[in-house]
Formats: sequence, structure tokens, C-alpha cells
Amino acid sequence: MRNLRFTISYDGTAYSGFQIQPKADTIQFRLEQAVFMLTGEKVKVISSGRTDAGVHAKAQVINFSTNSKIPVERWCLALNARLPRDIVAHTAEEVLPSFHSRKAAKRKTYCFSIRSARFPDVFHRNYEYHHPTHLNVEAMREALPCLLGEHDFTSFCTVRTDKEVKVRTLYEVRLETEADELSTTGKIARIRLIVTGNGFLYNMVRIIAGTLIQIGEGKRPSSDMQQILEARDRSQAGPTAEAMGLTLWRVDY
Repeated sequence: MRNLRFTISYDGTAYSGFQIQPKADTIQFRLEQAVFMLTGEKVKVISSGRTDAGVHAKAQVINFSTNSKIPVERWCLALNARLPRDIVAHTAEEVLPSFHSRKAAKRKTYCFSIRSARFPDVFHRNYEYHHPTHLNVEAMREALPCLLGEHDFTSFCTVRTDKEVKVRTLYEVRLETEADELSTTGKIARIRLIVTGNGFLYNMVRIIAGTLIQIGEGKRPSSDMQQILEARDRSQAGPTAEAMGLTLWRVDY
């Protein structure tokens, strides 16, 4: 048996998340179906993490075991020919039998993108949350430093979770901004929340994003983020931001 590791990208718009579910179209199902079409094997695809319905991935990492003797350099081309156009394999390599995409991951980076402009961008509409009014970026930035380091992130985790331990470590939390290329005013139109950590709770980044948006709207002061974190109470945080704005950006091993 060979253990193969891949880096893949996908547009999650049309899928019910990564993990296989009964009577639902998922990324894992499409990948396993493509491998079966290629080799005749029923494999179990393991991922670095399960993205939710509508969430995207720029560099998701997967692995599976196969008896196939197809040379590793031909795998991406062969899989892509059998995958829908919104899922693409970029790299493939043979790894040790013990490698496990999720268990071996050391850090993950997510990006949540917000368009803060009157009108949506037609070319990015599936990959960013549209907020039609101005957001105070500096107030949002002031709220972020308290999230760095090791904390109990219960306040930023959906109550529907099977994770008993809610302590995670965030190594980086920052905002990037971009001016509106369609406007002559030079106003900020795109805001990206970049978060890197050793792991994430269910909906954690989307709840942080939803809370930040409220701060940007002036509905909460920046200091609220610290109080929400310390409360360890989901009801104290903001809403869960829409899935379309979230992308799994990178996985480090």
C-alpha cells in the first residue's frame, strides 16, 4: 500500500462541506468517487480538517492509501480529469504510511474576506461577505491582540460541538485591507481577516469575524473582544458570519 498526500483547492459554494454525508454532495465524496473511477478502489480520503458547507479551500491537504502503481507525478492530472471543475489537485507526493493529514498538522491559516462597499463585486460574490456600509477598520484591529496566544475559546464556538476541550493557540490574527479598484475615492473596500492557529473550534473563525463586524459597525467597543473571550459564553459573542467569506488558506506540517 502507498500513502499519497495531495494539496487541493476547491470552491465550496455547491457542496455541503468536506465530510461525506448521507444524501449530500460533498468534497470528500467527489474525491473518493474520482479515485474509484481512476483505480477501481474504494479509498477513504483523510483531510487536514472538515470545512463547512459553502466554505472554500486554497490549499487543503488530504491523504489516502492505495494499491495503485500509477506514478505519483501523474496523479494530479489523472484526478483532475475526473473531478468537477470546482475541485483541483495541485500537488501529489508519496509519504510515510504513518502520515495522517489531520493528526500531523501543526498550524492552519484561515482567511475571512469582507467586501465593505455599497455594491457587491460580481467576480468575488461567492468568496466574500458583502457588507454594504462602512466598517471602522482601526477599531476592528484594536480588538484583535487579546486573541493571540493560548485561550479557552468557548465564546467563539458553536454550542453544537463534540469538542470538550476548547483551548486553542492563535499565533497570528491580523487584518489586511484593499482599496476599491472600481471607485475613484480610494476607499477601503475589501477587508481580510487572517488567522493562524494550532487548531480551530467549530465556526470559530466565522464567530470571530461576526463579532469583528459588529465592532466595525460601532455596535460594540473594541474592548468587548477581551470581555467576550473571558466570559467563555457563546451568547456574549457576535453572530456567525456567512460561510462564503471563509477560505482555508494554508496548512503547515
